[in-house]
Amino acid sequence: MAKKEYLPAFLQRLLPKSLGGRSSVAVIVLVALLIEATTVIQYWFASRGIREEVHHRAKTDLKVKSMEIRNVMSTVQVATDNMAWAVEARIDQPDSIYTILRKIVKENSTIVGCGVTFIADYYPEKGHWFEPYVAERDNGDIEQAQIGGPTHDYLNTDWHLKGMAAGKGYWSEPYYDNAGARMMLCTYTIPIHDKTGRTVGLLGSDVSLDWLSSMVNARHIYPTSYNVMISREGKLMVCPVESLVMQRTIQEATAGIEDTSMRQVNREMMSGISGQATVRNEKGAKHYIFYAPVEGETGWSMAVVCSDREIYYGLRQVGFNLQLMMLLGMVLLGYIIWRTIRSARRLEAAQTQKAAIENELRIASAIQMALLPKIFPAYPDRTDVDINATLTPAKEVGGDLYDFFIRDEKLFFCIGDVSGKGVPASLVMAVTRTLFRNVTAHEAQPHRILAAINNTLSEENPDNIFVTFFIGVIDLPTGRLRYANAGHESPILLGNGAPEKLPCESNLPLGAMSGWDFPQQEVILHAGTTIFLYTDGLTEAMNHSHALFGKERMMEAFRSSDPHEVIREMSDSIRRFVDGAEQSDDLTMLAIRYCHEHHAAQFVDTLTLPNDVKETPRLADFIEDVCQALKLSNKLEMQMKLAVEEAVVNVMNYAYPEGVAGDVQIKAEANEHRLKFVITDEGIPFDPTAQSDVDTTLSAEERPIGGLGIHLVRHYMDSINYERIKDEHNPEKGKNVLTLRKKIL
Repeated sequence: MAKKEYLPAFLQRLLPKSLGGRSSVAVIVLVALLIEATTVIQYWFASRGIREEVHHRAKTDLKVKSMEIRNVMSTVQVATDNMAWAVEARIDQPDSIYTILRKIVKENSTIVGCGVTFIADYYPEKGHWFEPYVAERDNGDIEQAQIGGPTHDYLNTDWHLKGMAAGKGYWSEPYYDNAGARMMLCTYTIPIHDKTGRTVGLLGSDVSLDWLSSMVNARHIYPTSYNVMISREGKLMVCPVESLVMQRTIQEATAGIEDTSMRQVNREMMSGISGQATVRNEKGAKHYIFYAPVEGETGWSMAVVCSDREIYYGLRQVGFNLQLMMLLGMVLLGYIIWRTIRSARRLEAAQTQKAAIENELRIASAIQMALLPKIFPAYPDRTDVDINATLTPAKEVGGDLYDFFIRDEKLFFCIGDVSGKGVPASLVMAVTRTLFRNVTAHEAQPHRILAAINNTLSEENPDNIFVTFFIGVIDLPTGRLRYANAGHESPILLGNGAPEKLPCESNLPLGAMSGWDFPQQEVILHAGTTIFLYTDGLTEAMNHSHALFGKERMMEAFRSSDPHEVIREMSDSIRRFVDGAEQSDDLTMLAIRYCHEHHAAQFVDTLTLPNDVKETPRLADFIEDVCQALKLSNKLEMQMKLAVEEAVVNVMNYAYPEGVAGDVQIKAEANEHRLKFVITDEGIPFDPTAQSDVDTTLSAEERPIGGLGIHLVRHYMDSINYERIKDEHNPEKGKNVLTLRKKIL
């Protein structure tokens, strides 16, 4: 451009001074000016188009990354908020809080650590500081510890003080945690209250900043453009200079830039304002900055910085062919690099996987034992059941298993013995226990549970490894025991005279044949009855003379029906018999005592409705009368209405097919401790408790239809129990009995 400014005078000196000559020069100059003007106009339009494209891409990139970050942070918030009630429910059992924290960490891959920070001296026996903490390490291990103390005084940390002051969910400023997660992270906290409503601490979930940097830098709108993210206090969380991360504020990092626009950008980013600006750095290079706040409650802000030189690089190229060749060369080089990196990553992944498998085999014993319940008494707050169990593997890992849990006032329990020893047996044991938990989450009939587990094991059993297995389900309010057996030893019943075997059909073991029909049996347990289950490692325990302990010695060893005494006495008898001989087989014992006591009802009222949802206003009046008669609070009355109405409407909709008339009876009974509603109908068999819990962390679009009703009932009632009562005179008929219980004292 500078040379062209002198071109007209130069031509005038060279050309003749004639009018024609001057006209020719004028024409040439005019044409040159027109071409130059055309070039300038094209350049201007091209520049504007590029500028608009850059603006659009930057805004889109910021929005997409903001949404990705928000989704991750929202997942953490929802997971933490949804488990706060569980911590509050166990506020009187500080040691049991670790179980909740482990559940949060294991079920949420984004959360690297989770803990509860209690106010000073809240548990005097725990000391001035009490911070139960669970973290997942890089190798997949879950570690738990109490990390509060003088060297980790969380009471005076910025995140704890501000989280307590917030009174609600709060995202902390990023910081380095040297006690728990041992990495750079930020924490989402929510207040925890005791039963009086007093705030006694914070439930906090830690999120590593490594994923944040990877996500923000996962892609760039230009090769040399870069992203910057700051905290609500201006600290650099992500920037191209790693030494500045969490060490400087954005004001400190840009102090050498004299452009006043940069200071305006800093102020607006810290104020959560979106915008764009053009600035020059300390070397005078021109850059464009696009910035916007990160959606959510973190207070973070993010910016994309693009170089003017790079944005208009293509426009300033001399020739299209050179640009095309360079582009093709870059594409080819990028493809080669991509293939090379992909191959290297595959090799690295294979090596990492191999090392992980070797490491997992070394810790298989610890993992196996961690799968089984080990805390006894298992349910110290319940008076209707008492359980004790023990498992002693013959080698580092074994094939025995037992498990139990309570769902909807039903105790599900099992015991099993995998054929073979060592790692293969332990892996099958882990799979079987997992299948038991998965199937019983939505199925309550033992024969169907066994069939489902058997079909899965049979399909994936190339080594013909079998599992003898016994499963039982006790309906705790009634004492009805339903059970099914797959080739396992029959349990022993204690507490009603001499020990006796529970009548059991033997059947094939699990994994032997797909599609096998396991018959179901049932008995009624009286209060004080103990069920003793065992594996053949008990009866086949050998002494130095290779004599077996046997079933006769086992039956003679029973002295008590208390589960803890039963297992202690049986263990002592075996130890005396083997007299130090090497254990040859895994030994597992499980003792369950049913000790339900019935309390006389002090209040009874009944309502019968036709299966028509239009009749629910009568149900609301009925529940209101019951709650007022029992002098319950308005809050409890509202909860009863929501839960019982949802359960009754569920019965009306599903127990009776469309067009079939029938009645639904609602019976309210109460004693000095509990209120229960018994909902009875004569419709088709329908078990609402078989519906899996709804994942409320999912959006409405992602969540399957249905299931919210039973989720609401479970939320407001202490327990929900379903029984199908057969008609003795007509086996094809029967009644559905749904019982809802709520503690009122």
